Amino acid sequence: MQNFYRKGVTVVELLIVIAVLGIIFLIVLPQFSKSRENQVLKNGVADILSSVNKARGNTLASLNSSEYGIHFQIDRVVIFKGTSFSSEDSNNEIINITTPANISDITLLGGGSDIYFHRLTGAPSTTGTITISTGSYSKVITILATGVVSVN
Repeated sequence: MQNFYRKGVTVVELLIVIAVLGIIFLIVLPQFSKSRENQVLKNGVADILSSVNKARGNTLASLNSSEYGIHFQIDRVVIFKGTSFSSEDSNNEIINITTPANISDITLLGGGSDIYFHRLTGAPSTTGTITISTGSYSKVITILATGVVSVN
């Protein structure tokens, strides 16, 4: 008796493996996209927190004997010197927020989109919340009367 063993892979086996890999790919790919979006949101929140804390720190240190503040826009925050924002001031420090994250809501007591910190105390000129969001996620940054910033 002869033993005939065929070595190799049949077309059916190959199609089954390709189908299984395709299904796994379709399940995993959206998770990577959402993971990236969530990371972009976290980076945007970190940029805003860092900017607010830098403005407050500069004020408390009486850097150039001045107050410092933050101006919020949809796609960036601007650290400015003084108590009022001027877009033409060359000393402004612009921090861009990476897309798809953006500032979707600015709710400051008394309105507006600027906040500055008082010398010696570091207390903000106003309190409120800043909402930063992507298509699927959002975070709320709260600026308290003490100047402390928190994230919800």
